[in-house]
Amino acid sequence: MTAETSSGAFLASFLFLLLALTSAGLFYAVNAIRRLRRERDELIHQKEVIFGFIHDVGDVFMHSEDVDLDRMLNRVLFYAARTTQAGAGAIYLYEKGEDAFRARAVSGIFPPLSGTLDTQLEKAVSKSQHIERLVRAEPIERGEGLVGEAADFGVPILIEDAERDPRVPTFDQEFLRVRSILLVPMRFLQKILGVLVVVNRVDGRPFIQADLSLLQALADQASVSIHYAGLRDSLDEKQRIDHDLTVARQIQTALLPKAIPRLEGVELAAFNHPAQEIGGDYYDFIQIDDDHLGIAIADVSGKGIVGAIMMSISRSVLRAQALMSRNPSDVLKAVNRVMYEDIAEDMFVSMLYMVLNIRTRELVVARAGHERPAWSRASEKSFTIIDSPGMALGIADKEVFEATLREETVQLKAGDVVVAYTDGVTEALDADRHEWGVERFLEAVSTAAPDGANAVLNNVQQRLMRFVGGVEQYDDMTLLALRILQ
Repeated sequence: MTAETSSGAFLASFLFLLLALTSAGLFYAVNAIRRLRRERDELIHQKEVIFGFIHDVGDVFMHSEDVDLDRMLNRVLFYAARTTQAGAGAIYLYEKGEDAFRARAVSGIFPPLSGTLDTQLEKAVSKSQHIERLVRAEPIERGEGLVGEAADFGVPILIEDAERDPRVPTFDQEFLRVRSILLVPMRFLQKILGVLVVVNRVDGRPFIQADLSLLQALADQASVSIHYAGLRDSLDEKQRIDHDLTVARQIQTALLPKAIPRLEGVELAAFNHPAQEIGGDYYDFIQIDDDHLGIAIADVSGKGIVGAIMMSISRSVLRAQALMSRNPSDVLKAVNRVMYEDIAEDMFVSMLYMVLNIRTRELVVARAGHERPAWSRASEKSFTIIDSPGMALGIADKEVFEATLREETVQLKAGDVVVAYTDGVTEALDADRHEWGVERFLEAVSTAAPDGANAVLNNVQQRLMRFVGGVEQYDDMTLLALRILQ
């Protein structure tokens, strides 16, 4: 073989290999683009569904003197099926007089979860209507079947392959076959109101964890409205006003963590004091992964039931976005993108969101128009105000909001304390209408910081209460603190 022949063969092989690699690269690139587009479309769909539901619920309360509970349940079920792409669903509400659950809303051909059919099915003119009557007629006792299990334990149930689970009823009729099923409890505070159930995705695939998370978020939001709708008919005008304040207070309380996380080497503490006039303060701890904890504190501009519901929505959006990123600025940007188009013009939410690396003690701070957190350094015995720029959620569109938002990163050391608060703390008034102010607040923090996070909270509360005396406050007071122990 000549040198020219050998060289030509080598060049041909090289060109062939290059073409193959290029084709493979293009193939993977095209698939990646398609996957990203599908994920984008799914996120857009989820946003549309969630805010469509919010708008529908708001429309019911805004334009109706008497809320129709069955109409409300049908709307909830419509959005539940749309969110999860379910072929059928039902909402079981607890009937106190019977001490049992009954289906108050049914969508699609939903199979009787008791597993029993009557002899009239084959003779029925409309089998779907006959099945719905059976589902609505059968009571489900507490603890009975999947509905009773979801209600009693207060936890969602996801069964991807229902045909292999003995808890799921089986039927000879193909149209009643259950391939996959999701059940989520509907609760207000610690009270179980009912259970939301969907079966069989229309695309034939099983439900997944993402479907369960979306359905539970939807059920949590719907439960507030259902609880309110169930009571409204029995109230006169004065009772309605009182009930507004009570429900708003309950919603606000329900948003707060039931317990403060216990972390090795980190002390956390928080308090929330409601005012006579209901505000919209909120704080939260979100376990992102084993090494990262999200810490949020926020204040909504609205008052009463409107403010409480808006804060509930903000909490749900924040929690959904927080699990997708460890960067607090990215999370706040995503929250603003979701909320900006749909929040009322006269409302906004200030929010401080921080992510603590539990292992390295690095704290990343992003501030959407909220009060600046204070950082007490144990080694230097000095205070630093963490001044990360940013504007409140819902005020500006994507471009303006994201252009102003910046993160600040601080490295915490043993003995350091970081304190975040709402303006109700520093703007508290005494009998002469004098504000407590930032200086008094920082002095109270500085004095107690060496003794830990709980000491800071106790000292601030004691000094603040002495200052205001018996004066009723117009705004909520919320404070959280973290201290690095080692």
